[in-house]
Amino acid sequence: MLQRIQTLWLLLAGVLAFLTIKLSIYSGTRITAGINEFDRVNAGSSLFLLIFTVGLGLVPLIAIFLYKNRGMQIKLGLAALGVYIICSLFYYLKIKPFTNGNFTIWSGLYFLIPVFLLLAIRGIYKDIKLVKSIDRLR
Repeated sequence: MLQRIQTLWLLLAGVLAFLTIKLSIYSGTRITAGINEFDRVNAGSSLFLLIFTVGLGLVPLIAIFLYKNRGMQIKLGLAALGVYIICSLFYYLKIKPFTNGNFTIWSGLYFLIPVFLLLAIRGIYKDIKLVKSIDRLR
């Protein structure tokens, strides 16, 4: 149902994924054509990263409305975790050529996405167990 706590976790995961499109995860300098250049890395930095980040944001939002099919919600949550891992690999490849730099404060929001997804999966699993226990009583 839409009033369950996992709806909040899925919504937060989706919103944080969309926030990474504009907010930078990493900023620093890298050498391009022999010149030190300051740059920021966000999801809009590359096309593949943008596509996977939009997918990472859409999957939890779609899962919210599949509240009658809890098995599919868990599968979508696990799929979102897989997409998160792929996005993290793309971020690593984007950060690798930097000579020096730091993670920004917004990167903390990015690392909260899998936490929210896991909390949502746990809530959905608890719902499945609750429905099964009520069915046994009937």
